[in-house]
Amino acid sequence: MLQLQLLRRLILTTAALAAPMLSAPAQAQGDLLVAPTRVVLNNGGNAELVLSNIGSTEATYRIGVELRRMTENGDFLDVPDAEANAAEKAAAEMVRYAPRRITLLPGQPQAVRLSARPAPELPDGEYRVHMSFRAIPPALSPEEAQKQAAAGGLSIRLTPIYGITIPVFVRKGQLAAGATLANPHLVKSGKEILLDITVNRSGSRSVYGELIGKGVRGETLFNLRGVAVYPEVAHRSVRVPLNAEQQAKLTAGPVRIEYREMPENGGQLIAEMTTAIR
Repeated sequence: MLQLQLLRRLILTTAALAAPMLSAPAQAQGDLLVAPTRVVLNNGGNAELVLSNIGSTEATYRIGVELRRMTENGDFLDVPDAEANAAEKAAAEMVRYAPRRITLLPGQPQAVRLSARPAPELPDGEYRVHMSFRAIPPALSPEEAQKQAAAGGLSIRLTPIYGITIPVFVRKGQLAAGATLANPHLVKSGKEILLDITVNRSGSRSVYGELIGKGVRGETLFNLRGVAVYPEVAHRSVRVPLNAEQQAKLTAGPVRIEYREMPENGGQLIAEMTTAIR
């Protein structure tokens, strides 16, 4: 346990040095821990991601770049190479990284290096790719292979493939962005009650931060971190899950909703509104 805690501390420290504009220190999926979870390169530059195997066995991961587009409900659609627009193609060609395949022992961290150099003729703007880190299933052991051969038939082994995907932004030029909040209201999804809020984006780049709801006495009623609106959409719907106590307090009086940059990025207010929730 102590070794894992020390390893996590190392990853967080390295992530902070590698990418000052990170969104969250680390993200884990399966036995893979990645830090940071968001990289911003202003006018190009270099960065590092730290991968760590927090499992108990050796693991191999394949590293790649994908193109994705955000929808107005915050989901992402994969973009095939043949359907990529000019900005997406430029982003995929611009971002370089190494290595592309990595094998980690249990508790072992290793850095992945990133670089991007926007061409002088490239229009000012925000360019984005999504880096993927996917586990490669281990090969059959000799014992398992012998058993299959002895059975004399075809066997199918279903192995889940775990992976993490993080966005990498390259911003060229002096870009600005703003946001407004609109139409907060309660919705029901199955047995769950959610607060639906529209975040409107303006400007030439994405916005990213946390949504905070405060009651009449200034107490925090909810805090939803990692809310992004990317340039391909002008607005998106954000849904905040609520428990019964939160719902009661939200409907008891006016609520102040703030959209702020993440605390590690300064916590600056992006947008706010005060309204009654119905």
